[in-house]
Amino acid sequence: MTNRDRQAAWTYHDGTKHSQQSVRANPHYLDFANQPSPFKIYPTLSSLSLPREMGQTGIAALSAIAQTKVAAEGAVTPDLKSLAQILYFSAGITKRRPYPGGEIFFRAASCTGALYEIELYLVCGDLPDLEAGVYHFGVGDFGLRKLRAGDYRQVLAHASGAEPAVSHAPVTIICTGTYWRNAWKYQARTYRHFGWDNGTILANLLALCTALRLPARVVCGFLDTEVNRLLDLETEREVAFSLVAVGHVADLPPAPPSAIHPLELETVPSSGTEVDYPAMQEMHEASSLRSVAEVAEWRGRPLLIEPPAPTGVTVPLQPLSQKAMSLDPIEQAILRRGSTRKFTQESITFAQLSTMLCRATRGIPADFLHPLGTHLNDTYLLVHAVEGLAPGAYVFHRRLGVLECLKRGSFRSEAYHLGLEQELPAQASVAVFFLADLRSVLERFGNRGYRAVQLEAGILGGKLYLAAYAQRLGATGLTFYDDDVTEFFSPHAKGKSAIFLMALGKSAKQKQQLVSLGSPSA
Repeated sequence: MTNRDRQAAWTYHDGTKHSQQSVRANPHYLDFANQPSPFKIYPTLSSLSLPREMGQTGIAALSAIAQTKVAAEGAVTPDLKSLAQILYFSAGITKRRPYPGGEIFFRAASCTGALYEIELYLVCGDLPDLEAGVYHFGVGDFGLRKLRAGDYRQVLAHASGAEPAVSHAPVTIICTGTYWRNAWKYQARTYRHFGWDNGTILANLLALCTALRLPARVVCGFLDTEVNRLLDLETEREVAFSLVAVGHVADLPPAPPSAIHPLELETVPSSGTEVDYPAMQEMHEASSLRSVAEVAEWRGRPLLIEPPAPTGVTVPLQPLSQKAMSLDPIEQAILRRGSTRKFTQESITFAQLSTMLCRATRGIPADFLHPLGTHLNDTYLLVHAVEGLAPGAYVFHRRLGVLECLKRGSFRSEAYHLGLEQELPAQASVAVFFLADLRSVLERFGNRGYRAVQLEAGILGGKLYLAAYAQRLGATGLTFYDDDVTEFFSPHAKGKSAIFLMALGKSAKQKQQLVSLGSPSA
């Protein structure tokens, strides 16, 4: 099956929808004795320790997430300290919670079920303090393990169809998804979570690159087999999902130093046994690109979906002025961030909500979002408690900077139901739903568009996380009853698919003890 056989995406999407019937009919239970480890470990490779002393950029979080692009002017090359900052504040361990018998480790970006199925790898030329090579980022000991020595950037340049950002990047970060680590809890729906959980990491990563004045671009169009081969992945367990080109140099990379032979490196099994969910692998295979021509077609023309003009009452956003806006640095917002487990039901201000929406949705530098500022997902809101905004259902018209009221009223009980009968979207001040015209996305991009639409929603959700915590508010990502979400926001959302859900509001204090690490040196 090829990328253009779009029925594969529909089969997977429809087959992994949540409904009251599907959830209640599923006998799945969590086997904690067989829970996968959250770390990939290469026991035979030595670790190059990353710098643990790192300062702050001084760039405000709300500024870092709002800036959409850093100009690639001249040579802009990260050093090892910059890479350490990027990796730590994107995927590093920032908090730990003790419990009888051990500890739970929490990372810089949120992840469904705190299962952390996304792994990061680096492919770089010679950098200050780091030799050219292919490296795995070891989260547990905050170090790099060299998988291949030498400059293999040309492999990625070819795999991406000579994508300029990749071809001229001194370092490219590869994000992979590990099926079983997340499927242990979420079963076949895990492939959706690859996009969400990769996206929240990328929201942090892009913000850090902005703060460090490093150009960065997300690339989803690449030859899967070549990238997987470079990392020597066991593709029945782990697959490359996205690339991020970081920095810029004028020269193109040299030819790779050797052929890409299997590494046959030992890794520690994630758990005693693994359960296979074929639907995920079938979806990944059906969305894989197999020729340079397919990669070129992926980037060939933009997808421009013009939203209909508002027909109902509109409310212009009223974001905080620059003077009134929080100046908390991006690093502080990330260290403060968590996934809220209880909201107070108190009101936030319309200015706070406006600021979150304005700052989080300005645009993402990605090869599937052209021109910059294009979005695949539309933003719908259930407003429960916002000072200056009547409770009700709204759709956000980003280009106009207004909220259109679809229906007024108190919808906390509806939010409870739509959010898989969970309290959080009902307790929150606002529940934000991302919905997409999936048919148009798949017609333009093929099955691979399904990866892109989930990834974009994860990045937008990650930016909302940071925008909320920068303002000392709370946030959490959630799942949902798919078709019920579309039905609730229809007729405006008719024909769209529910992609992701974020709850925003004021966090209630948690009784569990969290130990903040502050930085890797703590």
